[in-house]
Amino acid sequence: MPISGVIFGSRRSAVIPLVFEAFDWAHGVFLGSAMSTETTAAITGKVGVVRRDPMAMIPFCGYNMADYFAHWLAMGPRLTKPPRIFRVNWFRRDADNRFLWPGYGDNVRILKWMVERIRGTGRAAETPIGFVPAPGTIDTSGLDVTPAQLAEALRCDASEWLPALDDLGGFFKDFGPRLPAPIAETLATTRRRFGG
Repeated sequence: MPISGVIFGSRRSAVIPLVFEAFDWAHGVFLGSAMSTETTAAITGKVGVVRRDPMAMIPFCGYNMADYFAHWLAMGPRLTKPPRIFRVNWFRRDADNRFLWPGYGDNVRILKWMVERIRGTGRAAETPIGFVPAPGTIDTSGLDVTPAQLAEALRCDASEWLPALDDLGGFFKDFGPRLPAPIAETLATTRRRFGG
């Protein structure tokens, strides 16, 4: 069965937009390698602590994650039509700690945009971290979501991202020379896109 898209998701109250699409395969692998989630009462330890979990595979990968990234990167050139790679974050909150997106069944509205992107019909706006839905492309009819709330859910802000990228750089240092060069290069490129 052909795979048209890959979706990476994590729980973050800030920084990570509701949805965005990678620029290309290598950038998508970088996005997967950069995944992190905030701990909940179900996970262990303090609630809200950012925990690194590349591609949501830390509990399942039985070998060095840097080699895992390299396998993903090597797969891209062998694919005639690589799947599009998306990141989602249903859990972004506003300044009053309320969820910006209702989630649950309404997530299909976000999935619809992804399918439209895969088919070449979905409109998008470019940000330093990838493509987000262009204004008016996400159907919010019947939802208690204002255009301002949706814009906040999709926001990509240098003041949040640059410290997050610094933290990610520290995480990548733990892999030493095994970290694939394209991952380190994409981190540096992303910093430059934000003016860092």
